[in-house]
Amino acid sequence: MEKDNANPTILNISQLPTRQRKKGRNVQRTAESKILDIMRKPQYLSDSLYTSGTSWSDDTESDDEFSAEPIDEQEVYDLISTISDPEHPLSLGQLAVVNLPDIHISPSPSVDADPNTLTQVLVKITPTITHCSLATVIGLGVRVRLEQALPPNYRVDVVIKEGTHSQDDQVNKQLADKERVAAALENDTLKGVLDKMLETCV
Repeated sequence: MEKDNANPTILNISQLPTRQRKKGRNVQRTAESKILDIMRKPQYLSDSLYTSGTSWSDDTESDDEFSAEPIDEQEVYDLISTISDPEHPLSLGQLAVVNLPDIHISPSPSVDADPNTLTQVLVKITPTITHCSLATVIGLGVRVRLEQALPPNYRVDVVIKEGTHSQDDQVNKQLADKERVAAALENDTLKGVLDKMLETCV
């Protein structure tokens, strides 16, 4: 199969914006911090009867790691930037098909937001060339990934960024048509392509 764009611009993966922890990153820790982690005060000793004079370290940083945070544009980008391109052995982030400034969430994320509030996620994708024949498949992959990963109160819209595709109106109509999207997801061949694209998602 001949590729639409045999020479796409490729971004270095280390330069992509991410909040995910880097694999293999070694954090230097002192012997004292290792001992304090091991000797952390047990929960049952939190009672006022047991606090007489003993100094225990309460590591609140580790608790913050698991506190609830709103889903923001960076998190959405982290979810979709690792999707494989159906044509190249690279991710959509590396090919700049998805970009952080092209992701919009409304209403704006906040910790105090009602979890039942309908939240709209808009992702504008940029095909590598203006006549990309796989733009609809890529948009469908982004949509499927987000619908699988985000809570049910999130509504996902994926569109082609204006002026980046010769048939952006047609592609956008296809991506917005829920019946067409549902029918596409029942097609075994297309489902196989999407599964292959989503294999690389973390």
